[in-house]
Amino acid sequence: MNLKRVVVTGLGALTPIGNNINEYWEGLVNGKSGSAPITYFDTENFKTKFACEVKNYNPTDFFDRKEARKLDKFAQYAIVSSEEAIKDAAIDLEKVDKFRVGVIWGAGIGGLETFQEEVIGYASGNGTPRFNPFFIPKMIADIAPGHISIRNGFMGPNYTTVSACASSANAMIDALNYIRLGHCDIIVTGGSEAAVTIAGMGGFNAMHALSTRNDSPETASRPFDATRDGFVLGEGGGALILEEYEHAKARGAKIYAEIVGGGMSSDAYHMTAPHPDGIGVERVMLNCLRDAGVSPEQVDAINTHGTSTPLGDVAELKAITKVFGDHSSDININSTKSMTGHLLGAAGAIEAIASILAMQNSMVPPTINHSVADENIDSSLNLTLNKAQKREITYAMSNTFGFGGHNACVLFKKLDE
Repeated sequence: MNLKRVVVTGLGALTPIGNNINEYWEGLVNGKSGSAPITYFDTENFKTKFACEVKNYNPTDFFDRKEARKLDKFAQYAIVSSEEAIKDAAIDLEKVDKFRVGVIWGAGIGGLETFQEEVIGYASGNGTPRFNPFFIPKMIADIAPGHISIRNGFMGPNYTTVSACASSANAMIDALNYIRLGHCDIIVTGGSEAAVTIAGMGGFNAMHALSTRNDSPETASRPFDATRDGFVLGEGGGALILEEYEHAKARGAKIYAEIVGGGMSSDAYHMTAPHPDGIGVERVMLNCLRDAGVSPEQVDAINTHGTSTPLGDVAELKAITKVFGDHSSDININSTKSMTGHLLGAAGAIEAIASILAMQNSMVPPTINHSVADENIDSSLNLTLNKAQKREITYAMSNTFGFGGHNACVLFKKLDE
């Protein structure tokens, strides 16, 4: 079967280090940290008092007050980032076949703030069940692509993938497959998350998953460093327009990159911990390479899952050395979570965007905040420490893994006409 080629024709981002694509890239290449004390609520009783919040975001810059009240922040982030991507792709909504345009989105948690507010409201009452009529539609994870399709009239496949932190990578892979099998011309894909809430911080603190470096939040996310002590929670949204190559070419679209493969696997090991030998991670990268028909030696850059956790970082790098062998030391390996924090279900999207922009600009963003080498990590690996590095990139890989052992991996290629 001849599969159709799929390219990326639009990008959008709303992140802790930049509120659009240009700002996001500037933040990445300059090693900007998005971590700072939490402003959303009083953290006095919390073990962790900082996060990577989206800065200078005002819902009324994008929505009227009535509409904003009907949208959880995770859905707002989805709409804002997707609208930027649609505009960037210069899609003429009057000319496309809207039955062949879909929205496949990723969200690991969905409307956590809405859920939290409604439950607190009920618990503080007299037992009478008084709930906002928008409670359920604001909270459910699938509402984000629903809003995107309603606003634009897109009538192709429309749903949310929920696989924890692998959610938006899984969404991209589904979008890739729909298009290359000929079922769609264009799919808006990506992910969003807004879990910097009392419940989100409290829950992750209870698991001992978060860094507690409260005296220096800007350096708390330090993937691969020997002193790392957990991830930094982030929020935001990232959107990509995936399009069938001939369709994009026919309308004269700008093309950022080709998406050539996607892989998925499961650790089948533990609810929250990775397999210590990285077996599932090794398999997902092999599956991705096999799907793309690309050899390990062709890969130039890998944006790792790299969450800054003691177990996860080591397991992932072990898997990379197994898959890529001697070539591992020739790859630019980095973790942009050192700057953005962990956006959970949106991580795959914003990190794929980072990989594409690195390819476009021949520059690999750094892994910041590294100061102490970890003796459990192969010292021959180029982890792109603390400063961006120039690099011509033909193939760029992006890894994302989630609680439950969900692993996803996507591979991009500089466009070869």
